[in-house]
Amino acid sequence: MSKRLRSEKEEYSRSDERRERRKDEDQRRDRYDKRERRDRDRKHERYDREERRHRYDRNDKYEKRVTEVKNEKSDEKPPPKEREKPNFGLSGKLAEDTNLFNGVVVKYNEPPEARIPKRNWRLYPFKGEEALPFIPVHKQSAFMLGRDRKVVDIPIDHPSCSKQHAVIQFRLVTYYREDGEEGKRVRPYIIDLESSNGTFVNNQQIDARRYCELFEKDVIKFGYSTREYVFLHEESKDDEEDDDVK
Repeated sequence: MSKRLRSEKEEYSRSDERRERRKDEDQRRDRYDKRERRDRDRKHERYDREERRHRYDRNDKYEKRVTEVKNEKSDEKPPPKEREKPNFGLSGKLAEDTNLFNGVVVKYNEPPEARIPKRNWRLYPFKGEEALPFIPVHKQSAFMLGRDRKVVDIPIDHPSCSKQHAVIQFRLVTYYREDGEEGKRVRPYIIDLESSNGTFVNNQQIDARRYCELFEKDVIKFGYSTREYVFLHEESKDDEEDDDVK
């Protein structure tokens, strides 16, 4: 009987030990789980803080960059517009509502240096060997030639000529005398108004919309017309001096 009791006690004792060990293991496991959860939560909190900080830094950097770009743009001055340089070349076609004459759009506008000459220049037309009456070209600063009689000063009726073919323009230009002093004089020029078949001086076609200086005894032709115009003045036989303006 005593043996039996002892064995039961021993068995009970071992059962208690197992329960205690199991309890200890459960407690250790609980502590481990709690520690794991705590560490995991801390990691998550740390990650969240870092993520918020990075997000804030990115947003802050972006806003600063946007502000800097805006400031740079506001500080940048637009490039100054280049002032239009004066054009002392040729006047091309004008706006249709600003250069009308007799209801016709005029293709030419006189330059600022236009002047009426003092010398009595003339055009002497020749039709083959036949000399026609001369045409005075000195009472105004410019003379337009062409087929459109509504606007031209000197009609040229050949079908190869344009309605507004060319202009004889007198211009005040600078020159230097033999003693080196600067002077001014009125000189004749001719300009082709982009005619269909060209303007010719001494059998050489001149460039369209470019002034070509005329000299005494030059021969002018228009288009395919055989009529020639000799450029002279009333004192051509005995006067060789230029037309100066003091």
